Amino acid sequence: MIYRDKIEIMKHYMEQLKELSEKNGPLCVGLDTDPSYLPENIVGTFGACPQTVLRYNQEIISRIAADKSACCCKIQIAYYEALGVAGLKAYKETIRLVKEAGLIAIADIKRGDIADTAKAYARAHLGKNSDFEADIITVNPYMGFDTLKPFTEYGKPENGGKGMFVLLRTSNPGMVDIEQQELKSGGRVLDRTGSELARISSEFKSIYPEQACSPVGAVVGCTEESDARALRDAYPDVFFLIPGYGAQGGAARIAATLLDKAGGTVNSSRGILCAWKKDPELSGKEILSFADIADAAARAALASKQDLLAAKKELGIA
Repeated sequence: MIYRDKIEIMKHYMEQLKELSEKNGPLCVGLDTDPSYLPENIVGTFGACPQTVLRYNQEIISRIAADKSACCCKIQIAYYEALGVAGLKAYKETIRLVKEAGLIAIADIKRGDIADTAKAYARAHLGKNSDFEADIITVNPYMGFDTLKPFTEYGKPENGGKGMFVLLRTSNPGMVDIEQQELKSGGRVLDRTGSELARISSEFKSIYPEQACSPVGAVVGCTEESDARALRDAYPDVFFLIPGYGAQGGAARIAATLLDKAGGTVNSSRGILCAWKKDPELSGKEILSFADIADAAARAALASKQDLLAAKKELGIA
């Protein structure tokens, strides 16, 4: 039974994601699938091409859906754009496969532009029956808050109840260059951004009064423990997309802190895609198949889910 078929039609996609994260656990599998992440023998046989990437994606999606080890997949469009037109076809097909598996499809596109350009981006990635239609997208607010309006329009029921994660506190070291800068009016740039997200979220309360979160969430990296609790407490009703766990060095306890209150989903990309490199069950095996590396990814996804749930339990987070 596909989970999305059980969802009431008027529940927006962020609410659906929240419910599925409580059902399957908080893991988000990042399908930032670069051909270089695949074993040499597979690339040598099948090529460093979009079809090879898509086949690996399909194997992973089928396994995590069967295992119920993740609530969503985040597809980073840049890796597919780099493979040209055929790569974008693989991107489109990957989104379709995620949806058909009953998981939520997050398009990591980080769009942010003004006026009609933003409207075109929103139409391309959230519009009904668009080639690249996703359930939720990522958005960059740093050209100004007016750039968010075309995307938030798609959060309304009549426009599909789509969701968006707005960059708040990212996981890269360079976030200090802008996000952490102090404003003359007081507070940091990210605090001003967070206040705007909270305001937008409050506007959706009247549209979705019975739902636990709004269609507007925030990207909050888990690589720094110092401000995780402060950010979670500052935005108790905002659902978080939490990058930085695993390969980027973010600890489960930091991610678990950010999973408190409204909750969130914790992304792991390379830690799952490249799990075959460290999988003890594949040790000494020189020729690897798609099944081998997808099985390793599935084992890594289950281990990550358990790691995150254990960290939540240790912190007393339901």
